[in-house]
Formats: sequence, structure tokens, C-alpha cells
Amino acid sequence: MSALTNLSSLTTIVADTADFELLKKHPVTDATTNPSLILAASQTSGYTDIMAQGKAAIAQGRDTQSVVQSILAKVGQKILEIVPGRVSAEVDARLSFDTQATISYAYKLIEAFAELGVDQQRVLIKIASTWEGLAAAKYLEEQNIHCNMTLIFHHEQALVAAENGATLVSPFVGRILDFYKANNPDTDYSGAADPGVRSVQDIYASLKGQDYKTQIMAASFRNTDQIFQLAGTDLMTISPSLLDELNTSQDQVNATLKIAEVKSIAVRKSVNHQQREAAFRWQMNQDPMSTTKLADGIRRFAADQVTFEKALIA
Repeated sequence: MSALTNLSSLTTIVADTADFELLKKHPVTDATTNPSLILAASQTSGYTDIMAQGKAAIAQGRDTQSVVQSILAKVGQKILEIVPGRVSAEVDARLSFDTQATISYAYKLIEAFAELGVDQQRVLIKIASTWEGLAAAKYLEEQNIHCNMTLIFHHEQALVAAENGATLVSPFVGRILDFYKANNPDTDYSGAADPGVRSVQDIYASLKGQDYKTQIMAASFRNTDQIFQLAGTDLMTISPSLLDELNTSQDQVNATLKIAEVKSIAVRKSVNHQQREAAFRWQMNQDPMSTTKLADGIRRFAADQVTFEKALIA
């Protein structure tokens, strides 16, 4: 039995790619996308017609935002023809600090999927985990529109997401490790000392210990050791290269995260709701890694969004 097959029995596997051919290589359940992944995949043959239709629509005077939303829906539809579960479609990162604009964008995405006959229960709206994004998710979840809160770098982001009823949180294991390695290059962060792994363990213990329904999807892996150490979390989104590595590995994979074991762990409780925003912003402010990586992630997604839009106009 391969490590990938073994892992699949413990954790729902999500493909971290929007490339249709790569999605067909391994039996994954869900797929997650972002502007960077779609930008990369748009260079492949599977996107030729989709890109051509988008360029034609813009040439005919249709506004860029609605064309991009249509493309996201068409990409998502094709992905859902390959995977049996759900697909994430991301809100424009430039709206990360505007709750109402995020809500409006999410509705338009759901409408674009509906026009293609896609069941909205198979769609997750992916939103950056700013305070404003988390507030948007609370409203959307109340309307039965499910959200994947991305760019999670701090326990507080995940806790507020759970309090707000978000379907999914995506802590970025590898990007957390990147920050600490860059700032402390002589420190050994291997194995259990990996700060990205420890962040997910902390989030898992807190959310499961308080019986929140929000699922935890570890993301942004740098190596298979990080994956092995988080086996048992609800979901993992894994790049094609690491999926290939797991598929050829015969390493035994054991569940390291278990709900029964975190029930007895003392967890941090949230503060009074009226003080929630201030507490959230203070906790984020006190953690240079979280503040830096969240801002960097939003800038990167926004830059790729702009590049993608320019490709449609060219």
C-alpha cells in the first residue's frame, strides 16, 4: 500500500492544482484553487477554449470582473467533472478588507456556477482571513453559502472562523515554516519542531476541543514529513509533486491527530463577542509572522489576479 493510499484512509485528500490533467493522476476528493494556480494552469491546453471565450467576451465590452467570475465557474465545473467532492473558488484578494464587496463577489460566483448547473453545495467560496473576510463568511454561511477561509497563519484567525460558522479553515504550514527559517536560519525546525506543523496542531486541538464543526485543511506543504506529522486532520491540500512522491512511497502513515486525544486538552476560550474584533486585531498585531505572511499572501494573490486579467485583455 502506498503512503498516499494509506493517508487517504485517514485524511481527505485535496489536490492543490487547477490543471485538469494533473487532477486525473490521483484519486483525490476535492480541489482547491487560487489565482496563482489558475494563472499557471491557464497556460495548458485544457484552458485554450476557456481563455478564448473570456478574451472574446471582454473584446465585446463585457466587464473584466464578470468575465473572471465566469472563468472561475467554468474552471470549477470542469474540475468537478473530475473530482467527486468540492471545489474552492476564490474571491478577488483586492477585496480582502471590504466585507460587503466580498459578499457581493461571492454571490456573483455562486450565480455563475448556478448558470452552469453546478450544485452550490459542491462549491466553497475561498476568502482571505482578514477580520473583514471573516465577517463576510459569517453572513454567507448564514445564507447557506459555504466558505473556505484561506491564508490562516494564526490561531485567532481559525478560532474566529469557527465562531462565525465557516465550513473550512486552511492553515498554511509551509509558509509559516518559511518565515521562521528566513529569520532564524541556524535553528533546526525539523520534525516536531516545525512551527507550521505546531500551528495546525494547536488549531486542531482548539477547534476539536470546543466541538466546532469547522473543518481543518492543512495546506502549503514543503515536504512529506509535514504531511505525515499532520495525518488525521480533516483534509490536506497537496501539490501534484508531493502527491507523486506519496504515491511512490511505501512509508507507513499513522494518524497523529485524533479527536479523542484533544478532548482532554485545555483550550483557549474566545472573549466576549463585543470585544472580539479588538482582541483579534491585537493578537494578530503581536505576531510578526502572522501579520507579515497574511499581508504577503494577499499581495501575491492580488498580483496574480492582475496578471490573469491582463492576459485576458492582451
